[in-house]
This record gives sequence, C-alpha cells and structure tokens, in this order.
Amino acid sequence: MKTKQHPTVLLIENDTSVVDWYKDYLKNEPMKLVQVHIEAALMYLQQVIPQAVLLNLELPNRHGMNILKHIHQQQLGCAVIVITTDKAVDLIVEVRRYGTFDVIQKPFKIHQLIFTLHQALSKSSEIPSTETGQKKVKPYSQFIGTSPAMQRVYQKIAQVANSKASILITGETGTGKELCAQALHQASQRQNKPFFALNCAAIPDNLIESELFGHVKGAFTGAIQNRQGMASLANGGTLFLDEIGEMDLNLQCKLLRFVETGTFYKLGSSQLETVDIRFIWATNRQLHSEIKAGRFRQDLYYRLKVSSILLPPLRERGQDILRLAISFLKQYTQLEQKSFKGFSLEAEKILLNYDWPGNVRQLQNVIHNLVLSHYGETITADMVQCTLAEEIEPPCDIMPSQSQDSPLPTAEVAKTSPKTIHPLWQVEKNAILEAIEFCNGSVVQAAKLLGIGKTTLYRKLQQWKPIKSSL
Repeated sequence: MKTKQHPTVLLIENDTSVVDWYKDYLKNEPMKLVQVHIEAALMYLQQVIPQAVLLNLELPNRHGMNILKHIHQQQLGCAVIVITTDKAVDLIVEVRRYGTFDVIQKPFKIHQLIFTLHQALSKSSEIPSTETGQKKVKPYSQFIGTSPAMQRVYQKIAQVANSKASILITGETGTGKELCAQALHQASQRQNKPFFALNCAAIPDNLIESELFGHVKGAFTGAIQNRQGMASLANGGTLFLDEIGEMDLNLQCKLLRFVETGTFYKLGSSQLETVDIRFIWATNRQLHSEIKAGRFRQDLYYRLKVSSILLPPLRERGQDILRLAISFLKQYTQLEQKSFKGFSLEAEKILLNYDWPGNVRQLQNVIHNLVLSHYGETITADMVQCTLAEEIEPPCDIMPSQSQDSPLPTAEVAKTSPKTIHPLWQVEKNAILEAIEFCNGSVVQAAKLLGIGKTTLYRKLQQWKPIKSSL
C-alpha cells in the first residue's frame, strides 16, 4: 500500500542558521521542507513545482522579488508566502500583484507561520497535483483565467461534459454562467448539435411556454402561424435555461414532466412530441430559500441538480482580473480604433483591489468605458478611479474629500458626556490595523479574526494609501 506523500514546501533562504531554525520547528509538520539557495532556486523551479514556497524577500539584489515574478509569470500555481521585515503598505500591494498567498512580517511567532503554511497547503490541495506539483487544466471555450478558483471550474467541466445528466450552474450575476454552459456543450459529444439559450427572466410569463415548447396556429390571440419552440430546435443538442428561479410555478410543473420524459405538447396541439436534449440550468438565486418560500418546486430542483458547478465571483480570482482586463482592453481598443497598449502599475493595483460587485460583466463595461472616455497608450490610475467613481455613489458615511492625515471631525454626543463619535471609516480602519498588528502582520489571520475576506482587507489597505487623483 502506498504511503501518502506530504506536500512539498520550498524554502528559499541563504542564511544557514535561519534554515536550521525552519527545519527544527517544521520537522513534525505533515510537509516536506526543501531548502535551496537563491542561486539554485530558478533551476529547482524548472524541474519541480512545490505546493508552497517560503520566500525571503530581502535577499541581495532584489532576487526575492525576481523569483516571485518568475513564479507568477510562469503560472506555476504554488502558494507563495513572503517573509519580510518591511511593513510598508506599498510592499504588500506590490507582492499581491504577483499572486502572493500571504505576507508574514518579522519578527513572527512559529504558530503564525505554521497556521499560514497549513492554510496555503489546504488551498493548494484543492487542485489535483502530479508528482512534481500542480496540474493545470487549460481554459475551456472563451474563458480567460488560470486562478485556482477557475481551475476547479475547468476540472468540473471536464468531469461532467460528456454526461447526459442535467447540470445546474450557480454564481453571482455577471460571473459567466452562459459561457460555462457553452463550454459544457462544446466539450461534449453534442458539440456539433444545436445549442439554444433561453433567459427565463427576460421573457414575460405568458410567453415563456410558447418560447420553450412552441405553438400551433390559432393557439392564442396573435398566433397567426405554427412556431417551433426551443425544445424542438435544440433536439439532439443542448438547451440552456438561464435564471430558472424566475420561472412561474405552473410552468415549472410542465417543465418537470418535460425533463423526466423528454416529451411535450406545443401550445394548442394534442400531438405529443419527443426530443433528445441535454439540459443545463443556471440561477443566481438560492433555490433552497425559494423552495422554503414556496416559489420553486422541490421535485424540480432535485431533477435539475444532478450535478452542479459554482462559478466564483471575480473578487476571488486574483490575477485573472488583470488577464481579463488586458483582453478587454485589446478588444475595445481595436473596436474603438484607439491606441491603448496597457495599464500603469497603479491602475493595475486599483483593478486588483476593487470588489467588482458586478463581476466580469462589470469589468468588461468599465474597460469599454475607459477606452471610450480617454486617449493615449496607457490606462492610468486617475482614469480608473474616475471611471469607477461613476459606477456607484460614495457611501454617506465616507467623506472622500476628507484627507486621511487631517484632524478627524468629531461630534459630541451630549454636552454632559465626554464621548465623541468618530467617522465609521476611521473606526473600521483602526479595527483592521489593530487586528493586523495583533496577528504580527499576517493579513490572512487578521481577515479570519475580522470575519472578512483577505481580498477585501487588501483592498481597504490600498484605499488608505494616498494616490494622486483628479477626484
């Protein structure tokens, strides 16, 4: 029987005494620690891809940063933990740009290092690996991105593409559910057959049945001729029903029978028709909640959800944000006959640390707006800030015009009380900085204590860094 192999952690460090310290404290952990000098690091990474890397960023001649860039550019997929004495926000933002899992600031406690390592290896293990390291799956269809979150999507597509089972795609609005459905179709044995998509939220309830099943002449007022529905048109191929949670309960009953038997009646017809269709469904609703509320049939839900694919929000996709932004920039630069060639470093930082509530669709629209509204060869930070400012109104409890370094405005609760009320953004900032200090500089641990995502925390750190702006 094969023994379970421990994940490999590469330690890039030249100081022998420091290496001995790491080895001593990590010897009982379920991981294989391999140490190399800075000069041999690149050669090692060409032969073996570890699951995690402990990188001393303060190696001579910025070699540590060069190795970080190499791992990012080669898309090796290993989780990099940067060790540094530098506490500057600028550094945190820069290393995040190259996909760093976390930054640990010296001096640190051993339990902090072990916790972060286990977190990194846990995330790394979510993607199946080969003996030498991470195995990556190429993006499907028109998908762009190689982040771990999207790797899981690609692997699930590969697992279920050739099945006849119904697939339920879930995720926030704008994450690419129809693109995922197309990818499933194109990766299946039905790829040369029809693919039809019906958005249940875009069609009035009284017309969806006709769109889905078709009708005969005279079936209702305005039915002046026979019409094929998507059920007939997609025969032999794939039918994708988007926003299935918006469908009327009465039609859900007919849909259930259609899915179970592959048969249906056109509106106004008594002739039973049979088709061979692979069903794919999508929703951004919580169908369990819809079932409890009586708005969605439980039997239909279990019929739909033979297997499911969860699309990650853009904010969880790391460097995919820049890959998508660059792709959209090329597309719209050509379409609008502009001369843009890329983004400035500061602009990239803003894109990476923005929350993207509208996900990929919002990013696409923002880039198109940038191209339309500006001229030049480089998208700058000011351009991005101005465009994002148009996306949402600033919250009423945040004052953009208030300098972070100026005296804080306070309000007396009562003339008889010494208590003062600080702006909410300042209370939040103080809480976050205190949490980071309590965790000895570990953003990952601070985020867990605060109950927020580390991406959100990094974004807030970036917001507090003064950037020259025209706003």
